[in-house]
Amino acid sequence: MRAVFFALALCLSTSAFAASKTYQVTGEVVDISDSKIVINKAGEKFEMDRTPSTKITGELKKGGKATVWYSMTAQEAEAKEAKAKK
Repeated sequence: MRAVFFALALCLSTSAFAASKTYQVTGEVVDISDSKIVINKAGEKFEMDRTPSTKITGELKKGGKATVWYSMTAQEAEAKEAKAKK
């Protein structure tokens, strides 16, 4: 029974991670803190949350160049009614 529970938990956890698509952005580090990383790519700023589990390779510093891999997760969704056609 315990083995079945473990296998089920493993399947659920890996499928949750597999569903998340990963993106990357490379550019100048505009801001870096314990809670966020901001990258400027061709004038467009990308701000990502940084958590204790974020893997950092090398030294990230303002003005330096970096590549950041990230994923998007919806926090909330609200359906809207479609406008009536005239």
